Amino acid sequence: MVAVALLAGTGLGYYIRQNLAKKRAGTLEAKLQKRVIDTKAETTALVKNAEQKASDILEKSQKEVDERRKEFLKSQQVLLSRESLLTTRIASYEEKEKELQDKAEKLKSIKEDLEKLRGEAETKLEKVSNLSREDAKKELLALVEIESEKEILGRIKKLEETNQEKFQNRAKEIVALAIQKCAVSQTQELTTSTVLLQNEEIKGKIIGKEGRNIRTFEKLTGVELIVDETPESVVISGFNPIRRQIAKVALEKLIQDGRIQPAKIEEKVEEAKSEIAQKIKEAGDKAAYEVGVIGLSDKLVQILGRLFYRTSYGQNVLLHSMEVALISETIAEELKANTQVAKRAGLLHDIGKAIDQQIQGSHIEIGIKILEKFGESEAVIKAMKAHHEDYPADTLEAVIVKVADAISSARPGARKDTLENYLQRLKDLEDIANKVDGVEKTYAIQAGREIRVFVKPDRIDDLGAHKIAKQIAERIEEELKYPGEIKVTVMRETRVVEYAR
Repeated sequence: MVAVALLAGTGLGYYIRQNLAKKRAGTLEAKLQKRVIDTKAETTALVKNAEQKASDILEKSQKEVDERRKEFLKSQQVLLSRESLLTTRIASYEEKEKELQDKAEKLKSIKEDLEKLRGEAETKLEKVSNLSREDAKKELLALVEIESEKEILGRIKKLEETNQEKFQNRAKEIVALAIQKCAVSQTQELTTSTVLLQNEEIKGKIIGKEGRNIRTFEKLTGVELIVDETPESVVISGFNPIRRQIAKVALEKLIQDGRIQPAKIEEKVEEAKSEIAQKIKEAGDKAAYEVGVIGLSDKLVQILGRLFYRTSYGQNVLLHSMEVALISETIAEELKANTQVAKRAGLLHDIGKAIDQQIQGSHIEIGIKILEKFGESEAVIKAMKAHHEDYPADTLEAVIVKVADAISSARPGARKDTLENYLQRLKDLEDIANKVDGVEKTYAIQAGREIRVFVKPDRIDDLGAHKIAKQIAERIEEELKYPGEIKVTVMRETRVVEYAR
């Protein structure tokens, strides 16, 4: 029984499982069938959609092709029209060219006929007037030239009258501006210097035993030392400012030292010369710096500084040169010229005056040699050398320097003619004496009323000294004009130095 139940249960279970399996298989098959149907439907929709898009693209493409075809046809039509127009114009141009050629041929023929007629007319005119063709041509040109010249001169005169006042006003403005901006203070130079003393006893020391000290001092410095009744002061007289300044410094040193004797005088004079040389260098550096001129040689600056002790018609030459440089720069700026060349030439235009008392020649010739020696440019030399019209003013800068020099010299208070004449007379006195053979040194003193001449003792004896004095006096009478009389003093001195060891 149990076995039958088991078999029956097994069979029933198998049957149930088979039914379940069939149901499941039917369900899966149905799902698959449904998915296939759905897939087909989607594919059909996609195909239809693609076909629709393809149709749209084809339709659009066809439209574009049609439009382009229309545009092409239109462009072709335009080109055909232009080609037809060009063809018409070319034909017209060819026709006109042919006409022009015909006219040119006619003109050529007419010209030949005219030339022929002209030749015949000229021949007849020559026969009638007895003038050749060239002569008639010259006469005609002369008449035309005269008429044209009158017309041109009339126009030039009219322009000059119209613009002269305007140009004069402009020139006055430039000059006034230059003077206003660049005027440098000027002081009139004197020919004497005064040294104050602490007491009257020092005067005796200055004179020395039998005048030994004062003679040594005057010989070494080239000035006259005036010791008179003026209380507590002595006067140094001399026309050379450098000598006078050296003498003043040396005398002040001697007074401060207290030991006044020939050997000490020589020492202090040498010290004074060194100090003045340093001051000259400083004056040159200061002038170049204040004016704004750079690149000058040290030796050229030293020579420039010497102008601080040089006067021209009473005007300090270094201050005058600075003023000319500044005025030249201002005028050059207004006229659009080279300001650096004008300013540099203005500062150096009187550089020859620094040593014109030692070297023969005009200060312009000396200045040219100095600038050439120290490598100044040709433009600066050209601008410098024309300021006294010894050379032509070849450049605009040369004209500017010349004008600036005239402005600085001519303005009121700048110069004093009597002082310059006085200094020139003193220089002429010394030059006359220095030309005599055997003369070592010459100094003009007493405002030019006396000249002291130191001769070489090894070459000139006492009798020769008398002859030289007479010879110099005769030359002064022949060559110079002066009021009153001039005293000529010839001095022959032998000094022997020996050392005890």
